[in-house]
Amino acid sequence: MVHVDPAQAAPASSRVKILWPIALGLLLFLMGLWALHHLLASIDVRQVIAQIRATPWPTLGAAVGATSLGYVALVGYDFWALHYLGKKLPLRTVALGGFLGYAFGNTVGISVISGGAVRYRIYSAAGLNAFEVAALSSYIAIAMGLGLTMVGVLALSVHPAALAGVISAPESVIRVGALAATALILGGAFYLSYTGRALRIRDREIAMPAPRILVGQLGVALFDSTMAAGALWVLMPAGTPPFASFVAIYAAASMVGILSHVPGGVGVFETVVIAALPAGVPLGDAAAGLLAFRMIYFLLPFVIAFVVVSLNEARLAGGWATRVFGEISEPMRPVISGIEGIAPRIAGVAVLGLGFWMVIVALMPVLGQQGGEPGLITAVLAEGGTQLCALAGVLLIVLSHGLVRRVRLAYWLALAGLVLGVISVLAADLDIDNAIVLSLAALVLLPFRRAFHRQVALTEGGYGPLWLAVIVGMVASAAVFFFLAYAAHPYSNALWLDFTARSPTPRALRAGLLISALLLGFLLWLMLRPIRHFAFSVDPEQDASVAAILAAQDVPQGWFALTGDKCVMFSSDRSAFLMYAQRGGMRVVLGDPVGPPDVARQLAWEFHERAVSEGLTPVFYEVSTRNLPLWIEMGYALHKIGEEAVIDLQKFSLSGSKFKTMRAEQNRALREGYTLELAAPPHAPELLSTLQEISNAWLAGQKGREKGFSIGRFDPRYLNHCEIALIRCEGEILGFANLLGGNGAQHFAIDLMRYRPEAADGVMQFLFLGLIEALRDRGATELSLGLAPLAGLPDRASARLTSRVGNLIYRHGGSFYNFEGLRRFKQKFRPEWRPHYVALPPGTSPYLALTEIALLISGGARNLLTKD
Repeated sequence: MVHVDPAQAAPASSRVKILWPIALGLLLFLMGLWALHHLLASIDVRQVIAQIRATPWPTLGAAVGATSLGYVALVGYDFWALHYLGKKLPLRTVALGGFLGYAFGNTVGISVISGGAVRYRIYSAAGLNAFEVAALSSYIAIAMGLGLTMVGVLALSVHPAALAGVISAPESVIRVGALAATALILGGAFYLSYTGRALRIRDREIAMPAPRILVGQLGVALFDSTMAAGALWVLMPAGTPPFASFVAIYAAASMVGILSHVPGGVGVFETVVIAALPAGVPLGDAAAGLLAFRMIYFLLPFVIAFVVVSLNEARLAGGWATRVFGEISEPMRPVISGIEGIAPRIAGVAVLGLGFWMVIVALMPVLGQQGGEPGLITAVLAEGGTQLCALAGVLLIVLSHGLVRRVRLAYWLALAGLVLGVISVLAADLDIDNAIVLSLAALVLLPFRRAFHRQVALTEGGYGPLWLAVIVGMVASAAVFFFLAYAAHPYSNALWLDFTARSPTPRALRAGLLISALLLGFLLWLMLRPIRHFAFSVDPEQDASVAAILAAQDVPQGWFALTGDKCVMFSSDRSAFLMYAQRGGMRVVLGDPVGPPDVARQLAWEFHERAVSEGLTPVFYEVSTRNLPLWIEMGYALHKIGEEAVIDLQKFSLSGSKFKTMRAEQNRALREGYTLELAAPPHAPELLSTLQEISNAWLAGQKGREKGFSIGRFDPRYLNHCEIALIRCEGEILGFANLLGGNGAQHFAIDLMRYRPEAADGVMQFLFLGLIEALRDRGATELSLGLAPLAGLPDRASARLTSRVGNLIYRHGGSFYNFEGLRRFKQKFRPEWRPHYVALPPGTSPYLALTEIALLISGGARNLLTKD
């Protein structure tokens, strides 16, 4: 086998490209947190909590009502996006997809559970493909950004003094600038809409929808922003600017929060709002309003969506949920079933949030209600409960990563952690409210148990920079809240030894030390633990294991694992494998994992996690549609790279006018003495020597040298695994091709196809037709003629730039490779064209990935286009 150096690190530029957005987002979050701490330094956290609890019910009802109407408007984005794409789905499906997409995506705001992933699960089950869902998500993102900007500048043009505390400019200048921006946005949008032109920004093009859709979309944006701003405005204290002015403040804060890339804009949004408020507004009351808004507008929809998914999981499983809520209707069953794929991510995010809340409760036990007179038993229970709460919080935070990865042990430990949390809050302060919340969370998690099937170590897999950044942000937030809560308590060393139940400050100090020690220890262990590299040793039984799996799975593409230029990674029970090679900082898998579906999916996850843990970029090249849900679930982006030509052997026939010319050519070849012979492995050295001469003669007339990775190369060791089709004329071999597929297989593919230059005319066509007949007589069902690169890529104005560039190369790249001619030749056999993709993790440039893959196939830049 040919192996790559396991110590080869990812290029610095690749690492920087992945890390800088995360580092920038974390830095902006910490800066916003620092600014928020200084703005709120004079407030009393107890008064803030008391203010929230004292909020009148009518005010809370108004905020909840505005939030409800706002989420109805948010579903309107999906409605108009589907109209833009020309797709029509049942209103129930659109409502479910829109609500869950916003409830999860807006609240969390990171790729672990993005609105796009939620929508894909729902809308793909309703009939949309992956690219249509991606286009829908892109449309929604642009529409929301455009609408929020328009509402903000429009409100600013009416009330330019709204951002006087943020923008140091005369009101007349602000008004003129806002009016100009409003005219530019609306005028530009309607101009592009009426003319059908597209706005190009670097490598992206933005096309406006038809005027009718654009008007409807702007109406949705106006209503959505107004309701969201209204939900916050009713919660704000006296002295807050009038509603029309406040809309501008809300829009500006939302835009800054979005641009900061901080999940949910937490900290950044609040800082902008408080900075824009008049000096006379009480900061404590403003902080209470903002915290209540977070709970109502973001947390409440998340909880509702979490419960909806949990109940539907229970209904799918049958039992009590079906008896209470009824069967899921047949039209909605595929849609509800599609949500199952995101259940682990939802559970992981929920457990992460619960763990953080338990950390906050441990740091500020004053939030609970103390029961009983201070005494020894009370002190022991308070101290033990507080430290146990801190321990349970850290445990849930750590386990959340395992839940996202579908680890079964993480699920059961998370349930145990929640039970531990219930015991701790009851012991510490007899906190009934938190005990009920944690108990309900455990009950809601129960229906998700089927989603956690991976039996791997909790620490197996990469704890990426995003997860670490979230942990750092949580620790910083907890520290800020701690200092705000106990700012009035002077520090002394004696506090560490105060174990009475009268004051919560000493317990909070010790809980903070425990939390810091546990998280710091875990992070240090992650950084210092030995990295488990991929196995690179030559396995003498590898080919036999691969052959056994191929015999059970009947996947012709899997035979490329025997070429000798790739490494093979097996599942733990050696029932599945994937093949890969490395170039630079990318570890590239060829094709889908081969094996039983569940095992193959788990193997893909394991490959991804190991590559990430080693600082490398995992890439899956030339994957089919079979595992599209898996790539979406893993957060990968799909780029079409071509189409595979597959012939249905049982239906193929040369009869009919379409094959008249081909039929005549085949009969002429037979009259001239052409015959097809299938040689079974192993092959005689004399035969391989003759085929080597033919191969060398064929290569002499080609551009570039012998290729590899995604296609076979002439190697006697590889060919001795395969049947070889020989074209003879009067005993002389004119050409040959090796077959991918074993004895009794139903599916076959052709790999190497080589012939003598003087016998080029009609040899390959005769070979294809002869193979079709021979394999059909065996009872085989499919024959793949291989991939037509860059074929079938969309060329619409709204298509990805990569697709349109690929189309351009396909049509005009004949100087390098006859893309169009290859597809035209294969089309003669009237095959079924099946799309193939390259699957890339977030932030990976498709241009860079495809360049590295091209160099991997060619063996280097020097061999890409020339032989010398």
